[in-house]
Formats: sequence, C-alpha cells, structure tokens
Amino acid sequence: METSHHTTQQTEKEKDPNLEKISGIEMKSIGVLMTCPMHKYLEQQLETHFNLFRLWHCNSSITEFLKTHQGNTIRAVVGNTEIGADAELIASLPSLEIVASYSVGLDKIDLRKCEEKGIRVANTPDVLTDDVADLAIGLILGVLRGICASDAYVRIGKWKDADFGLATKFSGKSVGIVGLGRIGTAIAKRAEAFGCSISYFSRSQKPFASYKFYSNIIDLATSCQILIVACALTEETRHIINREVIDALGPKGILINIGRGAHVDETELVSALLEGRLGGAGLDVYENEPEVPEELLGLGNVVLQPHVGSDTVETSDAMADLVISNLKAHFSKKSLLTPVI
Repeated sequence: METSHHTTQQTEKEKDPNLEKISGIEMKSIGVLMTCPMHKYLEQQLETHFNLFRLWHCNSSITEFLKTHQGNTIRAVVGNTEIGADAELIASLPSLEIVASYSVGLDKIDLRKCEEKGIRVANTPDVLTDDVADLAIGLILGVLRGICASDAYVRIGKWKDADFGLATKFSGKSVGIVGLGRIGTAIAKRAEAFGCSISYFSRSQKPFASYKFYSNIIDLATSCQILIVACALTEETRHIINREVIDALGPKGILINIGRGAHVDETELVSALLEGRLGGAGLDVYENEPEVPEELLGLGNVVLQPHVGSDTVETSDAMADLVISNLKAHFSKKSLLTPVI
C-alpha cells in the first residue's frame, strides 16, 4: 500500500500539471527557513522543492546566522511546537511572506506581528485530530488501568511474588473536556463509545454539540471524574488548570493534558499528586519541554509521554504534505489550503 505522501503528490499533479514545473524551476530558488529538526520526510521535501536553510545549524546568534545565509532571500519559515516564528525572527527576515507551521498550535508564532507585516500563516489542522484523540484515550486507560505500572511489574519479576492489584474502570466514567474544537470533539466521540457521559467548557456553547455545557471551568471539574485539556494555548488559557480546578477535580479525579504544557500550573499539579489531592494524571505536554518535573518520574499513577500526540508515520507524512502544499499554493499565488492569516 502506498504511503500518504505518494497519494498527495499524485493528486497535486493531477490537479495542476504545471505544478511540478513551477516548483522545479521557480520555487527551487525560494529561501525557506526550517527552525528545528522535525519529520525527516518534511525536511527532504523542503530541500527538494525549495532552497532550504536549517536554523539549528546556527552556532551563533540568529542575526549572525541570517547575515551569513543571506536572510533577505528567505521568504518562508517552517516552524513547529518547539520553535515557531517569534517577533525577533520575523524582524530578522525582511523578505518573509509566509509562516507554515508543522503543527496545529499557533502559540509559538507571533500572529500579531505577522498580521501587521502582511505575512501569511498556515498550520496543519484536521490531519492530526485522530492521532491526538487516540492518545488521549490511551492516557486515560494507561492511568486508570495502571498499564505502564503493571508492565513494569511484570518486567522486574514481581508477578512471581504477588498479583499486581486492582485498577480502576474507565467505561461509564464522567468525562469533562476543556475546549470542544476538532480534537475535543474527536475525544468526546471516542469516550462516548466507552459509555461515558460527556460535558465541556469552552468560550461559548457549541450549537452542534449535544453534550452538557459549562460556562465555568470549576463547575466542569467538580462534575466530572476525568478532565481532559484540549484547547488552544492563549493568554486566557495559560494555567487554566490551577489549584482551584485541581481541587475541584479532587482526590479521585484524573487529569489528562494533550494540549500544551502551559495550560497546567505544573507546580500545583505536582504538589496535588504528591499530597493525594488528585488521583492521577496522563501528560503528553509539559511547561518546559523536554524537561519533566523529577517528582513525577516515580509516581505510578502518572503516565508520561514525550509530546507525541500526532507522531505516527501516517499523520507526520500528511502534516508534511500539507506544509509543502501551503507553501506551493502561496508562491503560485493560489489560496492557502489551511489559512490562519
């Protein structure tokens, strides 16, 4: 079976027979700055179609790097959840026209600065929704059923001495979701299949949703047994999960975060877990990635992932194809496939 990027490339060629000619002759001279290592296939495709510059090869300041590599020729930036395009980088690139993010999140891009300068912004929504939602369910099962802890129990030979003990059931639990966008909705549908009751908190009530809406996150946390963070990171949602929310969730409650690390006050989370004020947590993101609070490493009621929500071969390829397609569309003076600005 062919991989997703083969299919995407074939579709593009069928839609526009001149696309490869355009990208081969005109676009190869266009400077594109990749901010950090991402998916190898993305890097290869950028190098094939454009004049690729790699920011992580810089051993000095960004300013010196751009002087050495003729920053005025760079017309596009490709960033991700680690390094996007902040005000300093944007100011260093006088010819910048577009920022294409290899992620759905936009918190690493200075959107206001881009809008001021007329710089287009695109991201990769939809293609990663299923993978992130799948991982959210996996984290819930991992915490409640003690999957990681029981795996370790078997591996170190403890099963020979005694049974692992009882875990906690997932089916039928009440699930609260912070943010009912694409990913939040996909999580809700999966949780429904487990017989869970669903409620959510959002900036406004969603007319398409039949789930119970809470306009106050404390009320949501009080009403559910599992709280899942799936909203975008903004100044309003930074540390939206604070001590008050954690205490409302309570000593039997489970917190799942597949959004951004800064959604959760990590200091308060750690103390709540250590003091038994929270029943457990499943985390894919952290405030200071790749640093993880040391206190979490020894807790059996916590499942930790290294920010891999969308990291499957299929989705990584599809995200890369979308980045390339947005860049080609922009430089061919066509509409962006997934425009933000």
